[in-house]
Amino acid sequence: MTLSELFSGIAEISAEMADIEVKGVTSDNREVQDGFVYVCIKGNSFDGHNVAEEMLSKGAAAVVTQQRLGLEREINVENSRRLYPELLSAFCGRPTQKLKLCAVTGTNGKTTAVNLCAGILRTMGEQVGVIGTLGTDTGMGLQYAHSGPPTTPEPRKLYSLFREMADIGTRYCFIEASSQALAQYRFAAEHFTTAAFTNLTQDHLDYHGTMEEYYLAKRSLFDMCGRAVLNIDDEYGRRTAEYCRENGIDCVTTSVNGEADFYTEQVNLSPSGAEFWLTDKAAKKTYPVRISMTGLYNVSNAIQAALMCSALGFPLWRCLEALGEIKGVGGRLETLYDGEYTIIRDYAHTPDGLEKLLGTLKPVAEGRLIVLFGAAGERDSAKRPMMGEICSRYGDVLVVTSDNPAHEDAQSIIDMVTAGIPDGTEYVQFVDRGEALRYALDMLRKGDMLALCGKGHEDYQLIGSEYVPFDEKVLTEKYLKEKGLI
Repeated sequence: MTLSELFSGIAEISAEMADIEVKGVTSDNREVQDGFVYVCIKGNSFDGHNVAEEMLSKGAAAVVTQQRLGLEREINVENSRRLYPELLSAFCGRPTQKLKLCAVTGTNGKTTAVNLCAGILRTMGEQVGVIGTLGTDTGMGLQYAHSGPPTTPEPRKLYSLFREMADIGTRYCFIEASSQALAQYRFAAEHFTTAAFTNLTQDHLDYHGTMEEYYLAKRSLFDMCGRAVLNIDDEYGRRTAEYCRENGIDCVTTSVNGEADFYTEQVNLSPSGAEFWLTDKAAKKTYPVRISMTGLYNVSNAIQAALMCSALGFPLWRCLEALGEIKGVGGRLETLYDGEYTIIRDYAHTPDGLEKLLGTLKPVAEGRLIVLFGAAGERDSAKRPMMGEICSRYGDVLVVTSDNPAHEDAQSIIDMVTAGIPDGTEYVQFVDRGEALRYALDMLRKGDMLALCGKGHEDYQLIGSEYVPFDEKVLTEKYLKEKGLI
């Protein structure tokens, strides 16, 4: 591929550079090899423009800049970060032209929704790709599990995954669209057949600064989609519905609490799942639905997943029927043991996530509800005391511990969490999450329920820059075997 072919329809380049051969495209200076196009991007801690000249000396075919440097083989553009995905798409042969892309955004529920979507289509025999928090399935099973962040891969990895999906015949790809990915234009070259908005609550303010900026990043997804599926039980979902209507974006609304284009009635929650009726207001039809996950928030996630699949052309009744065939999503309200007592693990790690999870579990706990949780390091610290207060409202005993402290002092994080716990609340604290888990398991008695919050599917603890192996499911099963319970 030549530079003129790479930049065709994207940006103008000089005639002198047109026939230069291109062997790769990257924004990572560590990846630059002979013949690569290096895209200079200014980040929070590193500015690619500072090494542009060095990249040319390493053999880069050209450098893309958004501030003129006066270098040979320099291609100056208005926004290099936004252009980067366009170049990757072109270099990879525009693989998404062979895929129907679908995305879910929101603070909570993304992982559940995209995996329910994938599950629905798989029951119909379709080959489906998934990119998100659990890792990546290009259509042949989970090949690329995450060792840690991000939810949405950086652009070069993203397009290599798209290329692989296209090459093996995958037709549909469901993506968790994080706010950072949207703010950084990782999808700037794409159009989504359908996209869903689950909810928006406080998170990631360390990156976005304000809730409004956080929301606007999320909302930008719907400027790139054919049909929006919006949860209007959430105030930001209602705002997004107004925005879509004002801007001619096709949208449908959902609710588990009131009227919408699609709304639920007669919801019956049990420890093992939920049954309800879903009404299609426009068609004046009502469908019976059963899912194997409990909680109103999972009812909401399931409705949105079915409607996204329906937007792809599959009959709604069949999508809803398929929901009953899906067992659930790993690390999302997952039952690890249900005998004399019950042990649940979930990824809830925000105030809203904890509120919804514990509000669902408290009514079905026969005995005490014991809550093990912590707050992540190097993330929005304002939510830490809020998490402590919410857990104290629902939990009979709290076990406060670490959850990916990263480079922060773990005890300092715990102190911020416990500052929100009211006097008189029974709680203990452990910096070592393994000790915390053992303590919580030892105190269980008949009828109790233990909620392991925050780790979900994760099999590590991020301490400093190291991903230390730590799998609560494995450790819990080991404990249960030691006790002769499994």
